[in-house]
Amino acid sequence: MPITRRLAVLSAALLWAGSAAAQSYPAKPIRAVVPFAAGSATDQIGRAFAQKMAETLGQPVIIDNKPGVNGMLGAADVAKATPDGYTILIGTNSTNAALKSLMKQLPYDQDTAFAPVAYMGSVPLIMAVNNDVPAKNLKELVDLAKGKPGHVTFASASTSQLVSTEMLNGMAGIKMTNVPYKSGPAAMTDLIGGQVMMFSADFAVMLPQVKAGKVRGLAVTSSKRSPAVPELPTVNEALGLKDYELIAYFAVFAPAGTPTEIVNKLNQAVNAAAQSKDIQEKFAAIGFTVEPASPQALAERSKRETAKWAKAIKDAGIEPQ
Repeated sequence: MPITRRLAVLSAALLWAGSAAAQSYPAKPIRAVVPFAAGSATDQIGRAFAQKMAETLGQPVIIDNKPGVNGMLGAADVAKATPDGYTILIGTNSTNAALKSLMKQLPYDQDTAFAPVAYMGSVPLIMAVNNDVPAKNLKELVDLAKGKPGHVTFASASTSQLVSTEMLNGMAGIKMTNVPYKSGPAAMTDLIGGQVMMFSADFAVMLPQVKAGKVRGLAVTSSKRSPAVPELPTVNEALGLKDYELIAYFAVFAPAGTPTEIVNKLNQAVNAAAQSKDIQEKFAAIGFTVEPASPQALAERSKRETAKWAKAIKDAGIEPQ
C-alpha cells in the first residue's frame, strides 16, 4: 500500500477513534480543579455546578481544590492535563484574565493553554472596614486615607481583591497599604479582629459578616447596586465617579486540544446548571448572576477581560511579580 494511502487510512482511523471517544464521553468521573481554597466563592459555586453537571453528564464531577499564587497553581495543573475532558478548570478573572499581567512569567500561555467551555456567572465585591475604623462611609474612608497616606491597611487574597482596592487607590488619589493573605476567610478573620482596617471581597466571604454586624459594609464594586444588599451604594455613587467597576466571574475551561464534541457536551452541562432554579436561588443572596452562552462567547469574553484587567492593573500601578 502506498505511503499516502497508509497515512490516509491511519488518519481516518484516528479520526474515528476520537469521534467514538467523544460519543461515549463521559465514561468515568471528571475532575474539576478549583484553584482557590475550600469555602471561597469559587469553591462554593464550583461545587454547586459540579453536582448539577453530574446529573446531566451521568458521571460524578469531583472538585479538587488546588489553591496558591492567585489561582496559578490550579490553572497550571489543568493546562498540562490530558485534553480528554476528564480534567477541567473552574476558572476566574484571576486565572484566565489577570494573571497574564500580574506575573512576569507563567508556567503556561494563558491565551492558548485552555479551551473555553462555558461562562458560569459573576458576583460583585463588597468594600468593608473593621467596626473600629472611624469611617462610616466610603468617602470618609477616602478622606482618612488622604489625611494619613499609608496608614489605612487593606487585606487581599486574590487578584480581584487586590485590584479592586488598588483601582480605588488610583481613582481616588489615595495610598492604602496592602497586607496579602493566602485565603479570603483568613483575611476576613483578621478584618473582624482589627489586624487590618479594610477588605474588598466577594459576597460569599463578606456579606454574612456585614449582615451579622461584624464588619461595616461601605460599597459594592459593580456598576449597579446589588439586590442582595440594596442599601449599599456603588463605589461610583459613594465617590461621585463614573468608571469604577470590578466584578469577580467564574467560567469552565478545559485543556487546549480537547475535542470539540466533548467541549460542547460540557458546555451543555454547565448551561443546564446555570439555568437551574436551584443554583440561581442558592446564590442569589451573594449577588450571583448567571449568563449561559457558547464556548465561542466565552473565548471572546476572555479576550475582552484580559485587556480590561491589563489596563486596570497598569493604571493601579501594580508591578508584575
